[in-house]
Amino acid sequence: MKAIVYTKYGPPDVLQLKEVEKPVPNEHEVLIKIYATSVTSGDCRLRKPDPFAIRFFNGLIRPKKITILGNELAGEIEDVGKNVKLFRKGDQVFGQAGMSLGTNAEYICLKEDAALVLKTAGISYEEAATIPFGGNTALHFLRKGNIRSGQKILIYGASGSLGTAAVQLAKNFGTEVTGICSTVNVELVKSLGADKVIDYSKEDFTKNGQTYDIIFDTTGKSPFSGCIKSLKPKGIYLRAVHMSLSAIISGLWTSITCSKKVIGGVAIESKENLSYLKVLVEAGKLKPVIDRLYPLEQIAEAHRYVETGHKRGNVGIRVRI
Repeated sequence: MKAIVYTKYGPPDVLQLKEVEKPVPNEHEVLIKIYATSVTSGDCRLRKPDPFAIRFFNGLIRPKKITILGNELAGEIEDVGKNVKLFRKGDQVFGQAGMSLGTNAEYICLKEDAALVLKTAGISYEEAATIPFGGNTALHFLRKGNIRSGQKILIYGASGSLGTAAVQLAKNFGTEVTGICSTVNVELVKSLGADKVIDYSKEDFTKNGQTYDIIFDTTGKSPFSGCIKSLKPKGIYLRAVHMSLSAIISGLWTSITCSKKVIGGVAIESKENLSYLKVLVEAGKLKPVIDRLYPLEQIAEAHRYVETGHKRGNVGIRVRI
């Protein structure tokens, strides 16, 4: 089968299209014929690697544990292990591959209890493949923030993969949503249901006197002290991306010394979360936003585009037509 393989860390050009052995499912696994996948900021960080700590679990000098990137997928079940009960051959599915990744390929084997669910018939493979990462991550952190109806929430980076999902999910929870984005993305964020949209190039939200129950930073670029000041008493500051050591220390200190809390960490993938997202998609309450689609062989170009930091929503990869 064809797969995008990287055997050394570095720029997008380290990604090479190669023929590798097609996997065979064990008794508890399904073999998925992948039709679409994606490139996320997480893929780019693993490829570089950034942060340096990635080397400690994936190989100090070169990638060893993970050599095929990609977390999201949509495709069709081609084969099932003898003990699989949740899926059958021919099922159309979408989901996430977990920490082992490997979806930038024509096939993958996953355990039947992985973050994998049946695809709704109303969306394409490309759309389905861009739901899990942003949707699951946004849902995980919003729930960690104990989001409730009637709250005011600010979403920093409202036009990215996490941001576009977070805006729609927060509205579904019944909150008043303010999105932060660039000028070119204001109308997009409004179209997703945001009650207010602030263009960061024209207004500093930390100086307008508004306070929020939750501030959700989806990019890691929000001003830490400004966000803490913009929280209501007992407000929660969510950080869904890698936090520096200084940010971690500041977050712990904030949580200890006042009623406000800082919550970071890693989102946990789950079949339950994907099932919840699927229901919202079927109800028209969650729409995947795709900026660009690339064929598998042009994945290096997709990485270069994601690294510009200007993508709107998601960047999809079409593995098969």
